Amino acid sequence: MRILELPDGSRILRFEGLDTSDGPDLRVWLSNAPVVEGFAGWYVFDDGAYLDLGALKANKGDQNYEIPAGTVLSDYGSVSIWCARFAVSFAAAELNP
Repeated sequence: MRILELPDGSRILRFEGLDTSDGPDLRVWLSNAPVVEGFAGWYVFDDGAYLDLGALKANKGDQNYEIPAGTVLSDYGSVSIWCARFAVSFAAAELNP
């Protein structure tokens, strides 16, 4: 995962080689919550303040998510694939812009 700045100044969150479980109502979040180690990728995230970047496009492969203009990335320290239906993280990683 990485943040890319495009020539027009817009930014995207890019997943490369994503491979996670499928589930209902999966969302991509930027969050201020810390990532918790363990549990084989499950329950590794506490839902703090977040910015929803939209529905997960697929549970495998490369994909891009637009980061809204004006987003202050230093307000967020992590990325989560969040299951809105069951309020659980399927995966989480530290965000290093």
